[in-house]
Amino acid sequence: MNSLKVLYLPRWYPNRYDPMPGLFIERHARSVAGHVNVAVLYIHQDDKLKSPCMEVDHFRDDELLELKIYYKPFRYSIPVIKPFINLCRYLRYHFRGLKMIKKEFGPPDLVHVNVLTRLGMLAMLYKWITGTPYVITEHWTRYLPQMDNFKGTCRKSVTRLVVRNASAVMPVTDNLRKAMESHGLVNPNYRIIPNVVNIRMFDIRNDIPGKAKKNFIHVSCFEDRQKNISGILRVLKKLSKQRQDWECHMVGEGIHLNDLINYAKVLNIEGKFVHFHGLKENEELAKLMAEAGFQVMFSRFENLPVVILESYACGVPVLSTDVGGISEHMNDDLGLLIRSEDEDQLLEKISFMLDNYEKYDKTKIRAYAISHFSKEVIGEQLAKVYTSIIKN
Repeated sequence: MNSLKVLYLPRWYPNRYDPMPGLFIERHARSVAGHVNVAVLYIHQDDKLKSPCMEVDHFRDDELLELKIYYKPFRYSIPVIKPFINLCRYLRYHFRGLKMIKKEFGPPDLVHVNVLTRLGMLAMLYKWITGTPYVITEHWTRYLPQMDNFKGTCRKSVTRLVVRNASAVMPVTDNLRKAMESHGLVNPNYRIIPNVVNIRMFDIRNDIPGKAKKNFIHVSCFEDRQKNISGILRVLKKLSKQRQDWECHMVGEGIHLNDLINYAKVLNIEGKFVHFHGLKENEELAKLMAEAGFQVMFSRFENLPVVILESYACGVPVLSTDVGGISEHMNDDLGLLIRSEDEDQLLEKISFMLDNYEKYDKTKIRAYAISHFSKEVIGEQLAKVYTSIIKN
């Protein structure tokens, strides 16, 4: 490990209330921690705080120093005043946290912003004051044409300035890079660095117990506008009339979970052909994935879902719509792509996969995941970006 000190500023990060948001950011940080020194400063607005107005969770292990600051928001709903006061509080606790980081960690040599725009503004200000360069990793789908929520003259102008002044911009897919550039977010040093998969946790299982029915899986955040799970359910209803040798396991939670469970009940497939498991994490999720014959995704828009990469690590092929950056990591050895919204094609290809998933080479699928998304590979890519910036 060299002596380079990198400060991560994430908009999303696992926190005391939810371990899932920004988990991919934590994995990036841990992947590069074997090459450089990494500290994380995360600021979280907390409505549950009574007194004091700020609480700090301090954590340090062999890889990371994490400082998570929870602050009490302004509670009176006064237009203009409330967001202004909350912004001031956010900035106040951010700079307080920065002082704490510098005291324990030392001044950072480089700042790594994860998800724009507010944190990018702070990193740019810090650069102007101290000369410390910053890089950006972007995960947000808001730049994609299907979302159309990257709006506002002021926001766009500031974001363009932040991106232009960054030493590198690292979206997780080339598709996201193109979407960002279409909004005028120009930088001469775009680098595509995908998300990390826990290769040790997600692995091939050779001890899968025999089952009476073939099974496949869908894992998502259960937001139907993006994931189109209702479309999957309609297709599965049709499939149940054609053949009965299968079952689909739905894993995850989100704003539309209950609605989708009720929809499956209306279609009379819930509990018979479709099984909802709720949120599963770590070993439980890895077990369900590894036992599946294949995974199904029917999204309308995406970047590059981590659950697809985790399926690869388990040696499990994927049937997905050709949206976002998914095609950048899909070939005949890894699965199949279909058109978005085409339920007839989805029905045809699910039936095909049920008859053919065992022909896929699990070892070859896993080898792709290791060579493209392992902690070691991504950590080395990030470290090369950091060191090249400092040298220059």
